[in-house]
Amino acid sequence: MRTLAIAVALAAAAVTSSGLMSAQAAPAQAQAPAATSAHAFSFEGLTGGAIPLSAYKGKVVLVVNTASKCGFTPQYEGLQKLYDARKGQDFVIVGVPSGDFGGQELGSSKEIAQFCKLNYGVTFPMATKNHVVGADAHPFYKWALASFGPSTEPKWNFHKILIGKDGKVVAAFGSRTTPDSPELAAAIAKAQAGA
Repeated sequence: MRTLAIAVALAAAAVTSSGLMSAQAAPAQAQAPAATSAHAFSFEGLTGGAIPLSAYKGKVVLVVNTASKCGFTPQYEGLQKLYDARKGQDFVIVGVPSGDFGGQELGSSKEIAQFCKLNYGVTFPMATKNHVVGADAHPFYKWALASFGPSTEPKWNFHKILIGKDGKVVAAFGSRTTPDSPELAAAIAKAQAGA
């Protein structure tokens, strides 16, 4: 009898260590809810605090992965103009610095903040440096890819993901789409109208 009990215990241990889920673990795993909107995510703020996307419920959010030493870096100026023009219209931009493409982002949060403020007068919310692609990508980027598809996965710096008032992805734009482009303006206006 004791031999049988030991054999059962060893078999259970082998199943668990092999990566198969035990019957007891399954319910807890199944209960973990998948995010249904961008409002489930938060970024650490560049100068401290948090940037919970839930704070922007009812607003249109443009999430842009940024870099300080990129050919597209001058887009900061256009992003700031766009933010200034629309921030009173239920619109916000969230910048997400990343060194994923060519290591083109500065090292520390302090360096990034000083660069953005001194060179472009950035006042829209900025997150700390994050990965935006791959296994180490911030959970927001993994969710966007899973929920909206490959167009949300940045291919380079200054990729843009547009989130509607309900927290759902409504559009994505590559790095070459400038902040003053007609297609971005049209998508923002449509999202603001709730269409």
